[in-house]
Amino acid sequence: MTIAQLPAWTWASPIAGLLLLPLIGMGAPIHVALVAALIASVLAAVHHAEVVAHRVGEPYGTLILAVAVTMIEVALIVSLMIEGGPATAALARDTIFAAIMIILNGMVGLCLLVGGAQAFGLYGVSAGLTTLSALAVLTLVLPNHTTSVAGPFYSASQLIFVAIVSVVLYGTFVLIQTVRHRDYFLPAGAAAADETAHAPPPPASVAWISAGLLLVSLGAVVLLAKALSPTLERAVSEAGAPKPLVGIIIAAVVLLPESLAAYRAARADRLQTSLNLALGSALASIALTVPTVAVLSVVLGWNLVLGLEPKDSILLAISLLVAALSLGTGRTTVLQGAVHLVLFAVFVFTTIVP
Repeated sequence: MTIAQLPAWTWASPIAGLLLLPLIGMGAPIHVALVAALIASVLAAVHHAEVVAHRVGEPYGTLILAVAVTMIEVALIVSLMIEGGPATAALARDTIFAAIMIILNGMVGLCLLVGGAQAFGLYGVSAGLTTLSALAVLTLVLPNHTTSVAGPFYSASQLIFVAIVSVVLYGTFVLIQTVRHRDYFLPAGAAAADETAHAPPPPASVAWISAGLLLVSLGAVVLLAKALSPTLERAVSEAGAPKPLVGIIIAAVVLLPESLAAYRAARADRLQTSLNLALGSALASIALTVPTVAVLSVVLGWNLVLGLEPKDSILLAISLLVAALSLGTGRTTVLQGAVHLVLFAVFVFTTIVP
């Protein structure tokens, strides 16, 4: 198989974006074209991640997709932090929190709403929610209540410790998901080797080509986002919107294609796959972002803002509580989806109108 046999947009869009980069200062039409190339490159990256994921099967597939998407998020955050300096010390917190709220309320809520009454594996979801709750509180709430330094910061030693804890928790979750209890994360009633619920996997040659194009797409996303970041921040500032809105926009752009994948799975009565995508992405968002920005802040001597504002801490707490209750029975209803979507609407509204 050659690259010409892949959907043209999946390789042409990141290449087009890279070719347009030198024209960044040539007016609004070029900016519009770069934004379109950025979105297309994100979609292309996730398309190639899905091809690779389909080749290796569940639950490895959703894990690969979650890690690939989070790599995009981490790369965007790091590039924007390096570009913006200490003024962007809260960007990682805002983006991580936005990703959690988009996933836990927006993505999960939409999947429950369109999926209706479906069953899923309770043990796998419980493991994901337990790990997510611990990571979210340790990284986003506890910094406000430690005394070595005044919050919302961790001291350097505390920051490194929490970064290590994040990696340990996520590594343990991945071990459970892929080795020790893989069956917890398979569709309800499916055996570990059951392939009947999936389309035939692509050949190995296709998977290898997509793996290479995935790296190209990720590189295009990082470079395009870095080039467009001043325009984004200026637009938010001129609109009089709060700075955390930048984090929401970054998280929304990165998570859009994965949200669409989860939505399609829910519509196809594969809610287990949707929940694997959602919870896996939320976990990866924290566990891969925090250690990366922690090392960056220690090396550069920045005070990394991690602690949430009181309003956001309340929203996080009620979101985790509602998720534990709505996903605690192994079956879902439309009402649970509506509750999650209302919480997501509250999050967006109170960010714009605090």
